[in-house]
Amino acid sequence: MVLLLGACPDTGCLVYEYMDNGSLEDYIFNRNGKQPLPWFTRFHIVFEMACALSFLHNTKPEPIVHRDIKPGNILLNRNYVSKIADVGLAKLLSDVVPDNVTEYRDSMLAGTLHYMDPEYQRTGTVRTKSDVYAFGLITLQLITSRHARGLILAVEDAVTKGSLGDILDKAAGDWPLNETLELAQIALKCVALRCRDRPDLNTEVLPQLERLSVVADAGARIGRKKSIGTPSQYYCPILQEIMENPHVAADGFTYEYRAIKAWLSRHNVSPVTKRKLRNPMLIPNHTLRSAIQEWKSGVSLFD
Repeated sequence: MVLLLGACPDTGCLVYEYMDNGSLEDYIFNRNGKQPLPWFTRFHIVFEMACALSFLHNTKPEPIVHRDIKPGNILLNRNYVSKIADVGLAKLLSDVVPDNVTEYRDSMLAGTLHYMDPEYQRTGTVRTKSDVYAFGLITLQLITSRHARGLILAVEDAVTKGSLGDILDKAAGDWPLNETLELAQIALKCVALRCRDRPDLNTEVLPQLERLSVVADAGARIGRKKSIGTPSQYYCPILQEIMENPHVAADGFTYEYRAIKAWLSRHNVSPVTKRKLRNPMLIPNHTLRSAIQEWKSGVSLFD
């Protein structure tokens, strides 16, 4: 949940923590110049949303229903960790109606079109699984980057025909198709028309999402390593391996110490220029050695 920092009663203003990367809505619809989120970040966002909703639904002594879960209310911090905001429509459930009971209530509906639970719209009875419906729809949007209108039928049709890959958002990278199909199937269960047909968030949904988050972690490590890359100057010209003990020779090039030492025992020319070296002196390159060590420690964080 987004952290509430304070309030100003005079102006009716609430002050929340600043979320650097704005709302999920901007990323789904590519607004405000936002770059597409990679698939593994989207997997994590789904898991984090489910955890936040589980927290609300399991509060004591009474569960809380958010009632307005939508992409605009899912905010991302500087590290793309998602948090739920805007609990202005939240409702405490003092009398929880069982999922298998249909009860009609004369109440004013609250929420946002497309993300509002169909059973809640029909009966006026709000339940924790009303939030589960919105969660499932947002999950489908995350994997397709499509508008909510007509999306459920489109994904159901793609899953039935075995063509889910055709409607996935290509900008997210190379989706792991088996795991993404599993995520889509979870989401489709969450958007079932009747509450009683939707899965339990704690016992059915979260365990599956936690396992999928492990897949996302592996994808994130690979993606980060690719983005980091290896600077060419870290490689020894002789061994073509990342250096551990770099030394500068008289030709001005830096080599792995054991490699250049072995070279000089047999040659008096540069391994790179093939010109005669002025002298056989080798000087430790402490600056480059420190840079390589720092780079290695950064890569190891993702292992």
